[in-house]
Amino acid sequence: MPKITGQAKRLRIYIGETDRWNGKSLYHAIVLKAKELDLAGATVFRGLMGYGANSRIHTARIVDLSDDLPILIEIVDSEEYINKILPFLDEVVKEGLVTIDDIEIIKYGHKQPKR
Repeated sequence: MPKITGQAKRLRIYIGETDRWNGKSLYHAIVLKAKELDLAGATVFRGLMGYGANSRIHTARIVDLSDDLPILIEIVDSEEYINKILPFLDEVVKEGLVTIDDIEIIKYGHKQPKR
């Protein structure tokens, strides 16, 4: 099984579950845009608890169940491909946080990379 190693960028987008863009969930719109731009992949994580700029606690605890849980979208790809989605994020993320880290990847798989 081939193993691919190298440097990449990790893009993380922190938003709220109820954030919307053009009538759909913002996290859904971001993942669809990442796919359209041929980014390597995207994963959406739903948080159990968190707070952001407005300091309002969002939690999945049953006694104070929130309908606006934290959402984290994570995308790992080359710097070139990560840079393709940044203008879209500038347009659609009204309240949130975006981080970009340098990472080292180890990818296991049967297929050769498409790039």
